[in-house]
Amino acid sequence: MNRKGIALQMYTLREESKKDFAGTLKKVADLGFDGVELAGYGGLTANELKNLLKELGLQAASSHVPLSSIENELEEVIRYQKELGSAHIVCPVLPRDRHTQKDYENLIATLNEAGKRCYEEGITLSYHNHDFELVPFDNGVQPLEKILAETNPEWVKAEFDVYWLKKAGEDPVAWLERYQDRTPLVHLKDMTTDGEQFFAELGAGGVDIDSIVSHLLSAPVEWWIIEQDQSRTDPLESIEKSIQYLKKRA
Repeated sequence: MNRKGIALQMYTLREESKKDFAGTLKKVADLGFDGVELAGYGGLTANELKNLLKELGLQAASSHVPLSSIENELEEVIRYQKELGSAHIVCPVLPRDRHTQKDYENLIATLNEAGKRCYEEGITLSYHNHDFELVPFDNGVQPLEKILAETNPEWVKAEFDVYWLKKAGEDPVAWLERYQDRTPLVHLKDMTTDGEQFFAELGAGGVDIDSIVSHLLSAPVEWWIIEQDQSRTDPLESIEKSIQYLKKRA
């Protein structure tokens, strides 16, 4: 097994974090998570957050950083991550008003440039997919394929989200196998089997999580990251179900 641990994408608990950032992190630690993937820093300096995570026994697995910050504030992003002790940053989404083929070409240029700079500083830059990157261009090429084909594999990695791959009609394991050497992080989430295809706790839906976990057990993925974008119950209850399910299999 190659992973460092199981982390939570803190976007799952965004409302709770707004009310009590430190208290929410403590609840995550109490549930048995090894680390967190940050989606904001609670107004803390890098050193303050580093000390808080250490106190709670959590690692900074990764940070989701908006594309605008990668484009315009990269040196500050790198400085914060290095002080925090995080080795991974992730571009979480391409804004919805930037989905033309030209926009993707610009994204690829940005990822290559930023990825090279991150690589020089010992940080890995990854791109996180949704389902829209699997909708082919007129020439039949999927944007996600284009991103991975035209970025330097040493500088730019992938954070595959198994829910969005499944929603796009893809086989998550096939993508994980195809890009095994470019996938240091993976987002694990499930999907309801009704027509709504809503977000679900791991093992409660139609994504073949067991097959994904079987692959991950021998793959060079550093962090298995649980995320549930929305929950029909208390999100803390949802992530507790998910981590219990995952730990029984990992």
